[in-house]
Amino acid sequence: MDGDHTNDEALALGALSWVLSDDGRAERFLTLTGLSPGDLRTRIDERSTLIAVLQFLEAHEPDLLAAADMLGLPPSALPEARRRLEQ
Repeated sequence: MDGDHTNDEALALGALSWVLSDDGRAERFLTLTGLSPGDLRTRIDERSTLIAVLQFLEAHEPDLLAAADMLGLPPSALPEARRRLEQ
């Protein structure tokens, strides 16, 4: 992982942990991203995967708000992290 984006990557990994904590949400994430569980395991540290996690949350406001709450961050922190990771 890139040192310049360490905090954003850690935030995305925390968000991924939240996504995967619910079977239905995890299944929806895998379906929408086209990732298999194996893909996720091997690509978990790739920037594209971390961006996909944050995009997934942005696409469904209740999830975005709940994930941000669990992470102790304002909801705007997640899209901001995604934008920085996309640079």
